[in-house]
Amino acid sequence: MEYAAAWADIACEVLETPYPYGAGHASTGPDDVDVTPDRLHPAFHGSYDWHSSAHMQWSLVRLLALAPDQVGRRPIEVLDKRLTPEAIATEAEYLRERPSYERPYGWAWAAMLVAAGRQTQWADALRPLGDVIADLVLAWLPKQAYPVRHGVHLNSAFALALLFEAYDELGRADVVEAIRSRALEWFGDDTAYDTRFEPSGTDFLSPALTEAELMRRVLPDAEFADWLSAFLPGLGKDAHRHLLEVPITDDTGDGQLAHLSGLALSRAWQLRTIAPALPDVASALRQGADRQVEATLPTVTGGDFMSTHWLVSFALLADQA
Repeated sequence: MEYAAAWADIACEVLETPYPYGAGHASTGPDDVDVTPDRLHPAFHGSYDWHSSAHMQWSLVRLLALAPDQVGRRPIEVLDKRLTPEAIATEAEYLRERPSYERPYGWAWAAMLVAAGRQTQWADALRPLGDVIADLVLAWLPKQAYPVRHGVHLNSAFALALLFEAYDELGRADVVEAIRSRALEWFGDDTAYDTRFEPSGTDFLSPALTEAELMRRVLPDAEFADWLSAFLPGLGKDAHRHLLEVPITDDTGDGQLAHLSGLALSRAWQLRTIAPALPDVASALRQGADRQVEATLPTVTGGDFMSTHWLVSFALLADQA
């Protein structure tokens, strides 16, 4: 794997960078104001915030599985310090006490970490985290009347896609079917999606492509091909062409503008996964994906911390699609 060593190195580096850190902690009183990262989150500190710490640890677990000889022992040492039974118990209890914390984006990445770690030395420690998130998802979905369709963390389709994958791998049919049902209710009848207003200024997801990626998972292949043709008619031909081009990105250290580098990578991932459903334009979709990856790769490891603390995970999604 061409970039495994460099991606593992930067993931370890940012995870071991304690500050800046955005805790996202809502204090319940004057005695609940200590937001020291490793005290508050003994597993998911570093890498700027809880969700990025979770998905950069997922990246390390995936890289250890894909290219163990290239990444060496440093990732194991980093993960051994965090993915302990005690640390994960603290994280699981924090989520149980605060059922909207990191919902749904952080939940999704943490569940992906649990799934990726299911055949590793961290499997037993991680299991309670997966169980808590499963409970939270099952309680949340019936209450969420409408999906969130914008291109940042609260996007419903992105979280459901990752949660679907994670709990399918973990053998939780109840969670998988709850996600499938909600996805079909929310998105099953969508047609002629207007992408003219993508992207918004701080998107790291394409609302259109992210929805398509979720529906690819929950529909049989033939039904998905029909759904996609109706949802994004002309994709790869005469419509939606900007989804195939590199967005204007920024690497000045502005954390919000840095999202646009992630947009390029998430588009690439999704264009590659949906391409088989549109064989007539599959080559064009893959070429669009390749352009966006090529333009963004230098930022994954060589950008400002506000880019490097999270982009490896999205580069991995694109690389493995």
